[in-house]
Amino acid sequence: MDPIAIIDYGAGNLRSVQKAFEKLGYAADFVSDPALLDSASAVVFPGQGASPSAMAELQRHRMAESVCQWIRDGKPFFGVCLGLQLLMEHSEEGDTPGLGVVPGRAQRFEGNLKIPHMGWNAVEPVHSHPVFSGVPIGSYFYFVHSYYAAPTDSSWIAGVTNYGTEFASVLAKDNVIATQFHPEKS
Repeated sequence: MDPIAIIDYGAGNLRSVQKAFEKLGYAADFVSDPALLDSASAVVFPGQGASPSAMAELQRHRMAESVCQWIRDGKPFFGVCLGLQLLMEHSEEGDTPGLGVVPGRAQRFEGNLKIPHMGWNAVEPVHSHPVFSGVPIGSYFYFVHSYYAAPTDSSWIAGVTNYGTEFASVLAKDNVIATQFHPEKS
């Protein structure tokens, strides 16, 4: 099987994502060259960092359009944390345009909440999806983020979490799955 491509945008939890795949028996390589996507079985966009710098690096390496084309071609894509947020059309963080795969925006938590949201929170499925196969309802996952996705098309929302407000913590449609939480840490 071809290796999984982990998008390397100069930040993020690359090594922990790679080690998680290796533990599951999959080869996973860091990729910052669009030409290397051709030999991948799936793409993972891990998340840590800030929207402006991550998008700038994706643009600099010509990866933004390649990732969007990968998704349009119906190939398996998994986004984690910032990798979920950048699927949106826009992020409030630095007033940054996103990849535009999911209609909506990433917005900052408001109110008297401790930011970043860091710790274990439950994810409630919105509808049946294979990503929840074998996962007990109300399972807890590890979150670290100050922004969250607010899709304008609710058909993308597969799971929600409450942290002062209910937000989309799992997006899924066709070949795309993305989580706000960090499964590699959960």
